[in-house]
Amino acid sequence: MESHVLSKQQAAEAVRQAKVTTGVTWAQLAEAVGRPLAWTTAALLGQHPMSKDEAASAASLLELGDDAALAFQLQPTRGALEAAVPVDPTIYRLYEVIQVYGPTIKELIHESCGDGIMSAINFRLDVRRVPDPAGDRVVITLDGKYLPYQW
Repeated sequence: MESHVLSKQQAAEAVRQAKVTTGVTWAQLAEAVGRPLAWTTAALLGQHPMSKDEAASAASLLELGDDAALAFQLQPTRGALEAAVPVDPTIYRLYEVIQVYGPTIKELIHESCGDGIMSAINFRLDVRRVPDPAGDRVVITLDGKYLPYQW
């Protein structure tokens, strides 16, 4: 089978399409790769590099070729949105949350931890659905290591 180089974005699109055609879930991919759900999803959407074994496992489960597995291993350009202000409604709502609550989150981090930031490198993410009589809720947990500024 001939292999050519895909970009991270092309590989991410191939993943989205393969999920539809194969019926494979993000959870099944995370289990096959042996990594957390959010990390695996982000990696397959182009935000993290995978090891050769992780990439091979994901490509196999999705019935994708060596070109996709190679792209999964490439070093990404992280945080690259297609526009400064996202237009996808789900992503925009998260942007809106940061616009409204970002200063509050910053103040609360400084008050409880001191002068520093939350790491997005030493970081965990969890997304889950929680039943509620008034309508199901989405709970997003951002869990980053506290990094004090050092002067």
